[in-house]
Amino acid sequence: MSLGERRKALGYSQETFAQALGVDRTTVGRWESGKTEPQPPLRPRMAEVLQLDLAALDGLVSESRTPAEGVAALRLTAHQGLRDADDMIRRDFLRAIAVTGALAALPTGETEELQDGSWRGMSDDFLRMNSHLWQVYELARSKSSIHPIVRGQITALSRTLRSRPAGEVTNLCGAAGDLFQLAGELAFDNNRFTDAAASYTVAASASKDASAYDLWACALVRHAYLDVHERHYREAAETLSAAERVARRGDSLLSTRHWVASVQAEAHAGMGDLAACERALDEAEQVRHLNEGSNNGGWLRFDGTRLAEERGARYVQLGRLDLAEQALQSALEQSALAEGHSFRRRGVVLTDLAAIGAKRRDPDHVITFGREALQLAQETSSGYLARRLHRLRAEFGSLSRDARVADLDAEINTLKTT
Repeated sequence: MSLGERRKALGYSQETFAQALGVDRTTVGRWESGKTEPQPPLRPRMAEVLQLDLAALDGLVSESRTPAEGVAALRLTAHQGLRDADDMIRRDFLRAIAVTGALAALPTGETEELQDGSWRGMSDDFLRMNSHLWQVYELARSKSSIHPIVRGQITALSRTLRSRPAGEVTNLCGAAGDLFQLAGELAFDNNRFTDAAASYTVAASASKDASAYDLWACALVRHAYLDVHERHYREAAETLSAAERVARRGDSLLSTRHWVASVQAEAHAGMGDLAACERALDEAEQVRHLNEGSNNGGWLRFDGTRLAEERGARYVQLGRLDLAEQALQSALEQSALAEGHSFRRRGVVLTDLAAIGAKRRDPDHVITFGREALQLAQETSSGYLARRLHRLRAEFGSLSRDARVADLDAEINTLKTT
């Protein structure tokens, strides 16, 4: 008997079976077709629903896979399992928010309050841990290495929500708005755009519930950047306009509104509007007039140190190559001098400089900067940097007749974007 046959024998459709386990119907379909396997945390509940012991369940899972499918499934299981686990974590968090929100709406006296006051420092503890995780994320060569820790932190936050008094929900929502933005960054870097969008949406919703306007605006900026990355510039501009309005209600001493302007510049450049792009860049430059502490080093890291590379990248988009090269060379020198600089950021600057060489049909320029960017992509396993390099290949054209450029093109082609 296969997994699907057992499910049907017990009267479950794929949809009702999925609901019993807290997963999507398509996930059940993948299990039954042998494309993926249920992850270990799910199996006890799955065995219970199917009225089996774990050993019998393992046998059904194995039966669902043909030898040919097995090879492909082994390649897909880890990636799909990661997506399923992330989806379950988001659902668990939203369920906890729904329950505690309902309790908060009840009349006074109908909700249970803790007497010892031990919950008061919980949200601060989560925020401190979140801040540490952002620092690790910024410095890590391989961003995916911290994904398990972030998932664990979200799981702990969900459990805490279920055990806290309703009055503490607002503070914990702020911690969630922070943490889900980091989860979205990790998904984005791993080329999982739908997961990234889902995490940013949860982050925006939690931040709104916490009345944390700067946190909310930053979640919207990150969501807009998904459209920017996919070159849907008008859609991005609409989201950024909303982020701008939210940021106006935030803390004027923070750099949130300047970061919004920086990403708006990219959207304007994508639409070919040089004047609007430069106005937005000039607004972003005003961050330099803010006092120290205008960013928190976590969900808000915009402090002006990236403006040279941002301006250079925008000029590349607009075809102003001389202006672009000057700004990007300055950014490259700054990154070499900075302590704890991001390897991914340096790789992006190198890729933009290589793109300038490609547009000028200069193979030496392409090789000088493209080779170093490729090395950083290989060392960091950054899906984002790999995607930028794959876009660079589209600029090569006739330059690929040069053996060195052809070799670079072939090596970039082997980079994985996930």
